[in-house]
Amino acid sequence: MELFYFMVFGALSAVVAALELSKNSKDRISTSPAFNSFKNNYLVVYSLMMAGDWLQGPYVYYLYSTYGFGKGDIGQLFIAGFGSSMLFGTIVGSLADKQGRKRACITYCITYILSCITKHSPEYRILMIGRVLGGIATSLLFSAFESWLVAEHNKRGFEQQWLSLTFSKAIFLGNGLIAILSGLFGNLLVDSLSLGPVAPFDAAACFLAIGMAIIFSSWTENFGDPSENKDLLTQFRGAAIAIASDEKIALLGAIQSLFEGSMYTFVFLWTPALSPNDEEIPHGFIFATFMLASMLGSSLASRLMARSAPRVESYMQIVFVISSASLLLPIITNFLVAPSKVKGGSISFAGCLQLLGFCTFEACVGIFWPSIMKMRSQYIPEEARSTIMNFFRIPLNIFVCIVLYNVDAFPITIMFGMCSIFLFVASILQRRLMAISDKPKMESWTAMDPEAEPLND
Repeated sequence: MELFYFMVFGALSAVVAALELSKNSKDRISTSPAFNSFKNNYLVVYSLMMAGDWLQGPYVYYLYSTYGFGKGDIGQLFIAGFGSSMLFGTIVGSLADKQGRKRACITYCITYILSCITKHSPEYRILMIGRVLGGIATSLLFSAFESWLVAEHNKRGFEQQWLSLTFSKAIFLGNGLIAILSGLFGNLLVDSLSLGPVAPFDAAACFLAIGMAIIFSSWTENFGDPSENKDLLTQFRGAAIAIASDEKIALLGAIQSLFEGSMYTFVFLWTPALSPNDEEIPHGFIFATFMLASMLGSSLASRLMARSAPRVESYMQIVFVISSASLLLPIITNFLVAPSKVKGGSISFAGCLQLLGFCTFEACVGIFWPSIMKMRSQYIPEEARSTIMNFFRIPLNIFVCIVLYNVDAFPITIMFGMCSIFLFVASILQRRLMAISDKPKMESWTAMDPEAEPLND
């Protein structure tokens, strides 16, 4: 492995360590023992859930290819996953609000465990069922857990500022450290112990089962809208009214879709961008480097959110501009650096520059997650939190399905340019959100829905 990779990884490690060790009283939030116990319980569960997700990611494509499926068949399987998340995500989000967020989190564990079990079959239909189950689970992972946390945090009377601490720690651990450890553990199972490409999925199922046991034993139930007379269509209508009538919620949904759409597209593009001539690159080590950069971003976010200024709505404008610029690097290097025509070999100079830009983008991702979580907790009404959050994912999933279906139709520079434009548009929308963020919060959706009956005190 080349010295360059070690230098980037070492530099990022040093910066993350320095950021964490140099925190002073201004960078830390004073909390209570009761909150610390609550926070640590959630972080353990969230880390187990993310371990179950991260263990699978690097081996899904590889497993399908070992079963003898080609690129087209595998692409259809991936589209099925995002498509099911789009079709069923809003339904399961509404059920989470109505039937309970704890039940939804347990459903996530069961659904994802079943998805892992399907990976033992080489039958295409069984694998397709597994992808559909995985899509449903993904919708629950990115809505039910956050909805439960926000509601439980408020129910227990903890200070609102403390919520940002839980968000930043969850991303630092779940999207950073756990991702790195999961990648190394998966590599150990598949390569070192030669247990085969299904082994990471079995390990993921075990972590999910442990997390489910903790949820069963230590979490209490909470709901969105507790009224029993609302069916799913009424909930959908109420969520749509909330989005349409409150510009802040609509802007937040657009910003989230633009950023996450670019992020998921980047996941498909970084490998061909760094090895256009089949250069030998250490995929696992580069993935770990990206996750380290994400940890750097979440560490920065925790510092920013611990202070009263700058506000989240303010600094996220800069984050989106930086992320937009970082994804322009493949286009810039394509014009300024003469492309190598030698097949194979090590990473090129242009590839090295792009890797630095991609690490910058991943740092922006690390800042984005806890920051968007904090803004969602401020602007999305509690009654329909899971429903609205899954509404946000509909345009995202449509966009990713289109990209997957046409991934070979456009040059890679066009794809990166499109992502860069989306991120710049997100910065413009974020500026608008900043301008109107001090407007009074919208009235509850029960008051806005003409068919909703008033709740009893």
